[in-house]
Amino acid sequence: MSKTSDTTVPTAVKPTLTARAVLERNYLFRDLPRDTIDSVAALATRRSYAKNTIVFSQGDAGDALYGVASGRVRISACGPDGREVFLNIMEPGDAFGEIAVVDGRPRTAGAIAIDPTVLIIIRRADFLAALERSPDLAMHLLQLFCQRLRWTSDLVEESAFLVGPARLAKRLLVLAALHGSPVEKGMELALSQAELAHFLGISRQIVNQHLQSWRRAGWVDLARGRIVVTDAEALAGVVDDAVTPFEVSA
Repeated sequence: MSKTSDTTVPTAVKPTLTARAVLERNYLFRDLPRDTIDSVAALATRRSYAKNTIVFSQGDAGDALYGVASGRVRISACGPDGREVFLNIMEPGDAFGEIAVVDGRPRTAGAIAIDPTVLIIIRRADFLAALERSPDLAMHLLQLFCQRLRWTSDLVEESAFLVGPARLAKRLLVLAALHGSPVEKGMELALSQAELAHFLGISRQIVNQHLQSWRRAGWVDLARGRIVVTDAEALAGVVDDAVTPFEVSA
């Protein structure tokens, strides 16, 4: 994947989580008995990925479950026309790749390290064996699937019913809530304008146009590789104004 000039600013190095710490922070495992977490953690291997390295591609075999020990991973999918759509960003403590691991079918999306990243990797056979031993883990997995489905449904809804600045405002609010870090001015996202444009499937120029307008209004603050949401209420108003009832003709 080609690099853009709008790259992420280097941040302070954060400690790499142990396999056990990744599992304890992840919804799938965190409420399970200590001995269950320890037994699964013992099965995990570790691998380092340089920035912009592909972890797996859409269509690959689902042979492992991944957890983020450090860095970040972008999940994206390509349509029949080759256009890439960003689906999510995985951060330390997040797990991904579970769908193909469970059903044994090819990967529904691709994953790429967007920072220098360390992942823990649990082989499919080991994960399925853990599911058989732990009903609680199986229930957590079902609930995670529901979360993923709701996330995908939200993306479809945005594409169908929101256009232009409303889509951008909604996605900024969602990303800030999920991945933002509190700062003095608001919620900061370690996200470039190019990455945000990919999330929405629109050009970087359009994203920049709206963000600059909102910066002048005091709704966001911009820095290289960073976006700070300073007035979430104003952005929510952009979304609300775009949602109007359907008109039914007589």
